[in-house]
Amino acid sequence: MRKSSISIFFSLFLFHFLSVKSDQPLVPALFVFGDSLSDSGNNNFLITTAQVNYSPYAQFLGLPFPPPYLGLSEVEKSDTLKGVNYASGSAGILTETGNRLGERLFLDKQLDYFRETVEIYLTRNFPAPEALFEYLAKAIFMVNIGSNDYINNYLQPDFYISSRVYNPQAFANLLMMRLSQSLRRLYGLGARKIVVYELGPIRCIPSVVNSANSNGCVEQVNQLVSLFNDGLPTMLEDLKSTLPGSIFVHGAIFALSSDIQQNPSIYGFTDTKNTCCVVGGNGTTLCIPNQPPCENRNQYTYWDSFHPTQAVYTIAATRCFNQSLCSPINLQQLAQA
Repeated sequence: MRKSSISIFFSLFLFHFLSVKSDQPLVPALFVFGDSLSDSGNNNFLITTAQVNYSPYAQFLGLPFPPPYLGLSEVEKSDTLKGVNYASGSAGILTETGNRLGERLFLDKQLDYFRETVEIYLTRNFPAPEALFEYLAKAIFMVNIGSNDYINNYLQPDFYISSRVYNPQAFANLLMMRLSQSLRRLYGLGARKIVVYELGPIRCIPSVVNSANSNGCVEQVNQLVSLFNDGLPTMLEDLKSTLPGSIFVHGAIFALSSDIQQNPSIYGFTDTKNTCCVVGGNGTTLCIPNQPPCENRNQYTYWDSFHPTQAVYTIAATRCFNQSLCSPINLQQLAQA
């Protein structure tokens, strides 16, 4: 599986929890925004090297995945009521992020498509504005984006000018401002229960380690990410205080991911450096098609050169749903709020 296909597990694992713990779903729908950590097929319809043309490796039988928006027909767009996935591999908060790889749905474009969903397709099912508002207010919206603004922008000075224009703090502030604007727009379209994940420790992903010719994690990269993560809780609190009826949940993924990397045996992992799939096809650091993965995949922390394995996401998703990884309330509490 390629870069954008394998990490949809995190959001889909949570959808599993939100859907099958009772005869009725805990929430009416899950709407997903983000990058390759969540893309379930949108990039298959774009001209890009960040394709998602392999089936996801994690699946729960009997549950519909939030389908990729670009893959839906006009009829399907009108009939899809359990949620939609707008995420796009290589996309970022900034419009230009990832453009070297080809087409992608940057965050504002994803919101354009969600607006289209609300104003054209959902209104066919909820002709009464009050009913549509109630539906959207009960749905959960997941936003997981920003890593590419570093990996496929700021950290590539040969292709992007951002690192020459902004110092690290100024760039983090720019991302925070743009993300805040996008979240306000999402609220304006009807979202009330919004989960926003901070960035993980990208210093340790194989693509970053290998590009730096390092034998271990590249610490200065994490220092950049920390500037973004440090400002996220305050930004979300500010939004909550100014947007009536909103609930913003912060997904604190960085500390858990770092601890897994530093203390893998505690979590049952034995390999934190190598990729489970065979990478290098066509000069990329993505999985080579039709090659068998590692046999003991539950002991690896990385599937390919960019994304964690199912085993890592199982830990993260479980702790976000019914423990304290997500705060001030977890997703189980958010569904009931």
